[in-house]
Amino acid sequence: MANKVNSDQLRQTLMRELVSARKQTDQLFQMLSPAALNERPIPERHRIIFYIGHLEAFDWNMIGTWAFQKPSFNSGFDRLFAFGIDPVDGQLPDDKPSDWPHVEEIGAYRDKIRAAIDSLLGIVDFAGVSHAQIFRVAIEHRLMHAETLAYMLHWIDFDLKEKSSDYEAGVSDRRRPGAASAIIPAGNTTFGQQSRGAFGWDNEFLPHSVFVPEFSMDIYKVTNAEFLEFVVAGGYGDRSLWTPYAWEWLQHTGTLHPKFWIRRNDTWFYRTMFEEIPLPSDWPVYVSHAEASAYACWKGRSLPSEAQYHRAADGGIPAGNFGFRSWSPTPVGSFSPNAFGIFDLAGNGWEWTSTPFGPFEGFEPFSFYPGYSADFFDGKHFVMKGASPRTAASLVRTSFRNWFQPHYPNVYASFRCIEQ
Repeated sequence: MANKVNSDQLRQTLMRELVSARKQTDQLFQMLSPAALNERPIPERHRIIFYIGHLEAFDWNMIGTWAFQKPSFNSGFDRLFAFGIDPVDGQLPDDKPSDWPHVEEIGAYRDKIRAAIDSLLGIVDFAGVSHAQIFRVAIEHRLMHAETLAYMLHWIDFDLKEKSSDYEAGVSDRRRPGAASAIIPAGNTTFGQQSRGAFGWDNEFLPHSVFVPEFSMDIYKVTNAEFLEFVVAGGYGDRSLWTPYAWEWLQHTGTLHPKFWIRRNDTWFYRTMFEEIPLPSDWPVYVSHAEASAYACWKGRSLPSEAQYHRAADGGIPAGNFGFRSWSPTPVGSFSPNAFGIFDLAGNGWEWTSTPFGPFEGFEPFSFYPGYSADFFDGKHFVMKGASPRTAASLVRTSFRNWFQPHYPNVYASFRCIEQ
């Protein structure tokens, strides 16, 4: 009886989380005008219409096909919508809107799959082969895309999306928080999920401890005002601050400032999800890894390693600007600091580290999703930690690892500097 009760509770929990995750992604698509679905706001990514099918194809390929060996409703769609695109420099898709199915066909595919997934969740025996894990993978995958879609939709023309009812541009008090740092004492820090019983993605295992020497860390993320000093000082034109690879990217793209900024004559503005506003001086700046690294070099400092971030997070991760709380950043220092005096270690923007994304010792890929992490152990992606305003609360765990290529300026990624 106890096992049945536990299974029923788990079933109800998973159904509640799945419904909530679907609501998050559905609301994003509902914000868009029909014309927006064929847009490709980020050249390296698929058109928006792909993601309507992708979320369901992923669920079906993981749950229906792999876990339950059920026949396909539409094998062509299962393949077409199976995989997104990693934003690799210089490898841009060249499809046309006419190459994609009509949205009504994709909607019918979506509805059939949702009904089938719900039915399977209603009868699944959780004593089986990691069925709970498979459903959690589907839920977290969808929640990750709730953020991915948000920053994709960020670059769609304002007139192609309806302003969300809970949107507030955010309040900037125009203060300039003083540059301040805190000493993080030497000590051991633990990576990864502590138990195989806890859910985590394959790259979160195996747990292990490392010793981190004492270092100094900025208590705040770098703000727009601080980064503007770098821009005005000619940082984007100083080749000595950039790696050869990053310098080549700058010259190819003509990048002269963060993508979220707009310059009109001598006045700077900021592009939020739904409007342009005067550049908020005390919001964290969102930049690529290359831009963050160049700024740190200009300051004579560096980005923290993944281990240093973890050590700072040992002081605790208080409440912050995450969990779909806001569409925009808040001024740095708006929430309480942790025991080391560090603000916003989770929320208000992912944080770049200097650590290339790679496996922990003892890494084992998911048998049902072997390429989730392993495909990106190439030395060309860097670990991000923390969370952004559009990160689901369930992903805000110290063990969670995000990653991106260094020349990708579209994501809600912030940074802070350290000194050894």
